[in-house]
Amino acid sequence: MRLERRTEVPRVLLVAAPLAAVAFTLLVTSLLVAWAGAPVGRAYALLLEGGFGSRFAITETLTRATPLIFTGLAAAVAFRARLFNIGAEGQLYAGALAAVAVGGLHDGVGYEIAPALLFVLMFAAAALAGALLLLGPALLKSRFGVDEVVTTLLLNFIVLLFVSAMLDGTMKDPMAMGWPQSVALQDALQLDKLLERSRVHTGLVAAVVLAVALWALLKYTTLGFQIRAVGANPRAARFAGMPVGWTTVKVALLSGALAGLAGAVEVAGRTGYVTLDMSPGYGYSGIVIAMLAMLNPLAVVAAAVFVAGMLVGADSMSRAVAVPTYIADVIVAVSLISVLVATMLTQYRVRRA
Repeated sequence: MRLERRTEVPRVLLVAAPLAAVAFTLLVTSLLVAWAGAPVGRAYALLLEGGFGSRFAITETLTRATPLIFTGLAAAVAFRARLFNIGAEGQLYAGALAAVAVGGLHDGVGYEIAPALLFVLMFAAAALAGALLLLGPALLKSRFGVDEVVTTLLLNFIVLLFVSAMLDGTMKDPMAMGWPQSVALQDALQLDKLLERSRVHTGLVAAVVLAVALWALLKYTTLGFQIRAVGANPRAARFAGMPVGWTTVKVALLSGALAGLAGAVEVAGRTGYVTLDMSPGYGYSGIVIAMLAMLNPLAVVAAAVFVAGMLVGADSMSRAVAVPTYIADVIVAVSLISVLVATMLTQYRVRRA
C-alpha cells in the first residue's frame, strides 16, 4: 500500500471527509459509553444538553472556551511556522502571575496610577511575560538547532514550580487563611460581564477579535506570507532570501504573548487571583484545538467552543448516568485523530504498491 497525492480534490470528498470523521468519533465513543453501562442515546443527549442545552450551559461553555481560544491561537500561529510551542500552559501561568504582579500587589490596589492605565499595563505585562518565556526556546532553535518541543515542555514545570513558590511567599494573600493563592485584583481591573447572572466576560470578545486579526495577518500581510513560507519549507524560504530566524523570533513573541494573555484574561475575567489549579490544562488543550482547526485562526474559535462544550457537557452527563467525565477527553482526542486522517485522505489516495 502507498499514498499518492491527488491532483484535484473532489468537492464531495471535502464534505464527506469531516462527516465521516464525526461519524467515526461517535461510533468509537458510543462503544466506550456502552461499556460503562450507560444508555448511549441518553448519554449523548445529556452531553449536548449539558454543553449547549440551556442558557446556563451555553454561558459556561463560552466561559470555558475563552482561554481555549487564546491558547489555540498561540499554538496555531506557532505551528504555522513549524515552531512547536508545547509551553502554552507555562506561558499562561506566567501571564497570570505578571498580571497580578502589576494589578494586585501593594495591598491589592496595584501601583499608584490610574486604573485605566493600570489595566493596560496589566495586560501588557502578561503578554510580555508569555512572549519572553517562548523567546528563549525560539532563539535556541534558530541559533543552535535545539528541539523546542523539549525546552517548551520542560519550561512548563519550571514555571509551575515558580508560581507555587510565589503563592507561598511574596505574592501570597494574607487573607486566604493559609490557602496558596495570590492577592486579588481590585474591582476596577476586572473584566465586565457580557450577560447578567453569568460568568461570560468581555475576554470572549477580545479573543474573537484577535482570531480575526490573526487570520488577516496570516492571509494579507508580508509577515503572514513569511510565516506560511517558513512553515511550508524553511530551506526554500531561506533560499528565497526570507529571514527565517527573525521570522521564528517574531512568531515566538506573538505566540507566547497570546498564551500570556490567556492567563491575564482568566484572572481578570473569572478567578480574580492566581491559584495552582487555575488552569485544568488549557495550554495543552490549545494544541488539540489548533490541530482540530487545521491551524486556521477563525476555525480555532469554533473548535474551542466544541471542546469547551464537550468538557462542560461531560460534567452534566457524568452526574446523570455515572459515565466518567474523562469521556470528554476521549471524544476530543478521537475527533482530532479522525479529522487528521480524514484530511490526509482528502489530499492523498491509497494505492496498492
